[in-house]
Amino acid sequence: MDEIVINGGKSLAGEVAISGAKNAALPMIAASILTGGVFSFSNVPALKDIKTILALISCLGAEVSREEDTAVIDTSNLSVFEAPYDLVRQMRASILVLGPLLARLKKARVSLPGGCAIGARPINLHLKGLARLGADIKLEHGYVEASADRLVGDEIFFDIPTVTGTENLMMAATLAKGTTVLRNAAREPEIVALADMLNNMGAEISDAGTPAITIRGVEGLNPVSAEIIPDRIEAGTYMVAGALTQGRVLIKDCEPDHLKAVISKLREAGADVSVSGKNIEVHGNTPIKSIDIKTLPYPGFPTDMQAQFMVLMAVAGGLSVISETVFENRFIHVSELKRMGTDIAISGSHAMVKGGKRLSGAPVMATDLRASASLVLAGLVAEGTTRISRIYHLDRGYERLEEKFSGLGADIRRVPGGGA
Repeated sequence: MDEIVINGGKSLAGEVAISGAKNAALPMIAASILTGGVFSFSNVPALKDIKTILALISCLGAEVSREEDTAVIDTSNLSVFEAPYDLVRQMRASILVLGPLLARLKKARVSLPGGCAIGARPINLHLKGLARLGADIKLEHGYVEASADRLVGDEIFFDIPTVTGTENLMMAATLAKGTTVLRNAAREPEIVALADMLNNMGAEISDAGTPAITIRGVEGLNPVSAEIIPDRIEAGTYMVAGALTQGRVLIKDCEPDHLKAVISKLREAGADVSVSGKNIEVHGNTPIKSIDIKTLPYPGFPTDMQAQFMVLMAVAGGLSVISETVFENRFIHVSELKRMGTDIAISGSHAMVKGGKRLSGAPVMATDLRASASLVLAGLVAEGTTRISRIYHLDRGYERLEEKFSGLGADIRRVPGGGA
């Protein structure tokens, strides 16, 4: 397997363009299942998860082609209602095809996604919601089997905000009879992007981005062209890199309104952050201050930025407490960061980070997508050489990462096959 090798200690400078958001592209591509016709998606990132969802759509009978950052999907002949284990096991977000398949084909058979390194992330909220819409749900031989002659709108209350659950139910409800209201819905920008696409297809969705989303069912939808929004987590990762290395980094083609919590915490930590249109500049011109962080559903501080900020706090002056409220088991990167000299103690859902440590390069192993990003950041500021293995996690969510960091002056390279 490939490795990332970093010789740390360089201050980053320059500009970096942000790619399309994986977490927006996945549900939008899944939404193409809802009707027959030709869809065109632009600003699609070249990531492993995108390849997986396109392969899954193709497996369902769609014709898929891709050129640079554009994906064209013809769902005219989509007729297969089963999403097999071999594809679904590669990516939990594959469950997003369940709602659209059920709404269009009146039945769906989707493999259970299985476990996840950062927590169980059960799909029971998806299934309870679909049952409220009138679906007959069975769990047989590791698959979800769902059927309904036609879904019927209802009021659905989520016990906790769930991003993929909100997206799945919102897609299914577009073709349901009557009105559906999703309460305690997730509010992420990716949900708003999906709602915008569905409305362009002819759906009637209001108040996406609030805790109560209303979907008035329609008789049919039309194919559209759609552009994927910028990846706010990729942008946040490069923002932290600028502050961490005491550099000056201009993050281009992003959406600052989606990053308010990250911007606020970076400023609190002492970084100079300026916003101009679709660009954010981060200047790490002062010593980093220790701050406390608590992850929350959007618009709170994103759990997907927790590991990156932990590295920032590891070199800050003082003690910080990072509280993880969204996912269990999301401190599994700590053991690898300790190999690089960090002083971090875990107590339940809290991490106590004693800053002011000088990090040193070491061989480390990635455990999940954002943990991988934290190891890259640590390598950028560490003395000596850091080798990161199992970087297939990075390829799930960061497009051309080593190329982009190299463009900012980092000494970073990918070593094929784990060789020197």
